[in-house]
Amino acid sequence: MSFNDDVRLDPSQVQDRRGMGRGAKVGGGIGGGLILLIAALLGFNPQLLEGLAGAGPETQSQGTAPACTTGADADARLDCRITGTVNSLNVFWPAYLRDYGVQYPQPKTVIFSGGTGTGCGAATSEVGPFYCPADTTAYFDPGFFQELVDRFGSSGGPLAQEYVVAHEFGHHIQSVLGTIDRAQQDPQGPESGAVRTELQADCYAGLWVRYASTTPDPATGQPFLEPLTQQDLNDALSAASSVGDDRIQKAATGRISPEAWTHGSSAQRQKWFAQGYKTGDINQCDTFAVATP
Repeated sequence: MSFNDDVRLDPSQVQDRRGMGRGAKVGGGIGGGLILLIAALLGFNPQLLEGLAGAGPETQSQGTAPACTTGADADARLDCRITGTVNSLNVFWPAYLRDYGVQYPQPKTVIFSGGTGTGCGAATSEVGPFYCPADTTAYFDPGFFQELVDRFGSSGGPLAQEYVVAHEFGHHIQSVLGTIDRAQQDPQGPESGAVRTELQADCYAGLWVRYASTTPDPATGQPFLEPLTQQDLNDALSAASSVGDDRIQKAATGRISPEAWTHGSSAQRQKWFAQGYKTGDINQCDTFAVATP
């Protein structure tokens, strides 16, 4: 989805840590289980990789995403598109959750390159975007979005990228609502808590898309994003499909092993994104209530 040119972005909502060093691997996020998943399929103990994570974030200088002030900037630059999407999500979710008597603590967002320290340990770009509940922060390396196209065959359209940001904010909503820990209680398999957690975040991303073109910039009253097109939806569904466990497994090992799934199949991810978008109802995103997600 394209941004309306005159909306005002708030770059202070995004910290820019690009070029500030590398860290060890930490799992989680939209494609964040990829390294651990491949290790598990090859018979390696994923806990050895998880053990590389440190106890807390590194001390780093931080700045805001530069030159991101208008919707036109968001259309022209990926880092500004991330910033604009964050701004839209941070306006949409408080108002939406207020109707359910739920307060929305605004998460932090970090753009980084190579690696960065987090409250969940040190992380590198290889794990993809992820949300860390320990420091309530969503982390994005802009280079991932090209990887999504080159390695996984996703569309490179704007809503494919905005979907990724909205998915990670979906994990923040789960943290707020107290469901995110269910992923660790049942970490693998096609009907596992981990898969249901990821699919619910996809549904929450679709829910945001439903209202994105009517969520206004508080400064101007103008919607952040232009009306949705069919191509926009195709772009988002392409991104959801590209990070399905079955597709990643097939590319990495040549075979599909549902017992090792942590994020859900391509079809599941598309299904639950569409569920959120079509219904616009958070109650219809309860992936834990259905027998087969």
